[in-house]
Amino acid sequence: MTVTAIPQTPTQDEADAAAKGGRSKKKLIVILVAVLAIGGGGYWFFLKPSPPPGPPKPGDVVTLEPIQVNLSASHYLRVGIALQLVAGAAKVDGSKALDATIEEFSGLPMDAVNDPAKRATYKKALEDKLGKSYDGDVMGVYFTEFVTQ
Repeated sequence: MTVTAIPQTPTQDEADAAAKGGRSKKKLIVILVAVLAIGGGGYWFFLKPSPPPGPPKPGDVVTLEPIQVNLSASHYLRVGIALQLVAGAAKVDGSKALDATIEEFSGLPMDAVNDPAKRATYKKALEDKLGKSYDGDVMGVYFTEFVTQ
């Protein structure tokens, strides 16, 4: 005798339960996607890294009185400088700038001071020193007078 298995057809209750299980999985996936989207949006809005600040905006220019600096071989340099401040910087005392200028140019040979390429190098070094001395409030240096003898 042969026994043949006849596939059982699910009852109506079993079909409803299977359909509900499929719907609950879809509902769970939709909720999970919504929570992830809201979480990602919240991260972007509240915790996104701020862009790096751009270059500082120029503010006031403070002109200092010219000074005389001793060079080598009994020569001297009369130099006047002006400080370009960043926007919003408080007024600065020029004593640090004058001291740094004396330190930068003292004892140099006159031909080095008169060479435009070397003068640009000294000016850049002076700007760097003053930027550090004034905690970033000075962004540039201008020579208002530059006379050697």
